[in-house]
Amino acid sequence: MSGDEARPGLAQGSRGIAGTLFAALYGELTPRPDRAPDTDRDPYIQFHDRARSMGWLDSLWGMNDAGREHPLAAPGSSLVTWFQVGVGAVPGDRPLPVQPFLRCAGDVTARLGALELRAAQVLLPAHCLDVSARPQHGRMPSLSNAAWFADVASPTPVEVTVDSGQDPAVPGAAQGIHQWLGKPVQHVFRCESVTELAPPPPPLPDTLWAGPPRHRVTFRGTLSEWSLDAIGWLGSFLADLAAREGAGVPLLLTVSRAAGSAAS
Repeated sequence: MSGDEARPGLAQGSRGIAGTLFAALYGELTPRPDRAPDTDRDPYIQFHDRARSMGWLDSLWGMNDAGREHPLAAPGSSLVTWFQVGVGAVPGDRPLPVQPFLRCAGDVTARLGALELRAAQVLLPAHCLDVSARPQHGRMPSLSNAAWFADVASPTPVEVTVDSGQDPAVPGAAQGIHQWLGKPVQHVFRCESVTELAPPPPPLPDTLWAGPPRHRVTFRGTLSEWSLDAIGWLGSFLADLAAREGAGVPLLLTVSRAAGSAAS
């Protein structure tokens, strides 16, 4: 890896926790027929072991919690799995580690069964990004990773909501974020319009951010592929954008398939 490539993660030698990454995956899960029926390896243990095996545990995040059901999930919710980790201050040349975080969440969920993903909610601790430590030409390090999605395309209509809870940071930054989404600097998410949408409440304690949801903006557009990988990249990109536009606060991201879009 060259020194110019963005590497998500904590500052070297840093073990302090500055914020929380949280993910909730929604959809339908078809259980694996080969999963041992008497196993006691729950999502927490599996996530811990997977993150450690990939070298992400304690370098990109510190383990906190994970599970299937959540006491704060909305009644009738199609919540499948959820994951929560602590992250420290992110170095100036790196994005938030949302992409590996969702990769790990997806790997664990796949151990449980085949997931037909309908939506993902992710808490983005954008306040962990120190924009002042970034040079002007490197304010959005996530962009250097966008080429990963350039070789294949399976366009999927989506709705992307960014919410700053009771903090009015998002409405103030919405115009700047929208303008950046319209620039040809990346081809992972193509924004087509701004709309009004109120996603379901997250299974997330308000103490982890300025909850409950209130101040938000929703972008309707096309994601290059419907995958946790692409959603993870989009999360790190939006966190970079928000921090650049003065909304460096914990943000709730909800990415959903647009109504009527076919499952892949």
